[in-house]
Amino acid sequence: MMPLVYADIGQPQIIKKIGGSPEMKKHLEDMGFNVGGEVSVVSSIGENLIVKVKESRVAVSAELAKKIMI
Repeated sequence: MMPLVYADIGQPQIIKKIGGSPEMKKHLEDMGFNVGGEVSVVSSIGENLIVKVKESRVAVSAELAKKIMI
């Protein structure tokens, strides 16, 4: 298991765990990040990642990406 921030670009990954406070977990779930769901990093721009989740592209900060374990 490793944080999403270290994932290879373009490689589909399965979310194994979501860390952080209950509020942060809820925020990530609202954005479509769920345990067992597929996610892939589209690109990395500075400290932010563009991530494909549930047929949508979402920008997440490196801080949030470190809470998503793949």
